[in-house]
Amino acid sequence: MQNNNQKGRSIAIVAMIFLFGMIAFVTNLAAPIGVIWKNQPALQGSNTLGMLGNMMNFLAYLFMGIPSGKLLTKVGYKKTALIAIAFGFFGVFIQYLSGQILTEGLIGGLPANFYVYLLGAFVAGISVCMLNTVVNPMLNLLGGGGNKGNQLLQVGGTLNSFMGTLTPMFVGALIGVVTKDTAITDVNVVLYLAMAIFAGTFVILSFIPIADPEGENTQNATFEHSPFAFRHFTLGVIAIFFYVGTEVGIPGTLNFYLSDTTGAGAGLNLATAATIGGFAAGTYWFLMLIGRFVAGLIASKVSSKLMMIVTCFTGIGLILLAIFLPKSVTGSMPVFTGSGFEMTTLPLSAILLVLCGLCTSVMWSCIFNLATEGLGKYTAQASGIFMTMVVGGGILPLVQNSIADHAGYMISYIVPLIALAYMLFYALWGHKNVNTDIAV
Repeated sequence: MQNNNQKGRSIAIVAMIFLFGMIAFVTNLAAPIGVIWKNQPALQGSNTLGMLGNMMNFLAYLFMGIPSGKLLTKVGYKKTALIAIAFGFFGVFIQYLSGQILTEGLIGGLPANFYVYLLGAFVAGISVCMLNTVVNPMLNLLGGGGNKGNQLLQVGGTLNSFMGTLTPMFVGALIGVVTKDTAITDVNVVLYLAMAIFAGTFVILSFIPIADPEGENTQNATFEHSPFAFRHFTLGVIAIFFYVGTEVGIPGTLNFYLSDTTGAGAGLNLATAATIGGFAAGTYWFLMLIGRFVAGLIASKVSSKLMMIVTCFTGIGLILLAIFLPKSVTGSMPVFTGSGFEMTTLPLSAILLVLCGLCTSVMWSCIFNLATEGLGKYTAQASGIFMTMVVGGGILPLVQNSIADHAGYMISYIVPLIALAYMLFYALWGHKNVNTDIAV
């Protein structure tokens, strides 16, 4: 009996880690595809409009976060995951359809098929919101919470970062030289792959037995309070809003900066700028993979609090240097230029921002771990609320790119700088559970 329980636990862990990877695959389509859209004549090179797909992806969290938590409590982890996967398939399919619509018409000054793309991004966002609602509490609870729970979240985050690494690199390589004639159909192969993965995962997961990790029927549980009754959770919700905005805004804006061949950009060659931008952003995600892999090895011995303090301090330092270093100060890093990997000269500020991936790598799981510690039966509800504030990944990059349009790319990094300052506060003081008298 014990062997069966252990086998079921192992299957559940593997399934959740795989779903963690799918979350990144869908989410990281937005920024490189946004490069295509921003260069369409009707969008006039606007970074803000180019980031709207990302905004719609994360806006879905605002609408679906709390319903996802309620659905999780009502139907369980497996059924919620299956519903999420179905939404993911249709979200990517709608994005694919946006490239098949041939129209010269404009609505509100924007191409009609751009709105179809935004709808697809929103539906895909519903999917990743629901998947996040399932994956995070399940891995944390399967690990037993605390350092062990954080360790499983870091392991899942490693695959998440791996997919986050490949996606912008793959899309960037497919795009090649971005012109006004470049269209979303140029990356159809990525959309085909995404739909195939969603369809295959739905079929496979349907036959995998996954039990809810709480070991009890939460449908009949009595909830005397809201998760917001816990101060450390409330402050953690704010921290996750700032974190996701930082995680997405740093590489997304960097991709735009390096791909921009006007005077505002990094000054790269027109023929390779988009590819280099995609691979530089992909390197950021690769460093997140490295950070999460290392954190997965040490998380059982190093607390989430200490990880957060060290990475926040380091991230603040890197962004401050990036903001104040002039574009003329350069460095080299290995980047795929379209024909192969080469040591490529980039502004040193861009390289410092890539290095921020090491810092942001551990923050998601650390914040989730700290904010849900001691919540007991309120964990599923808390996870849904948590997902609502992931909308920060859409709002903060939009604000950042609006600043970039008016004041310059590097000045816009004041947004993630402020966010990191708040996360440092949360790691030092805000994470403490002062509501230990509430029955969980």
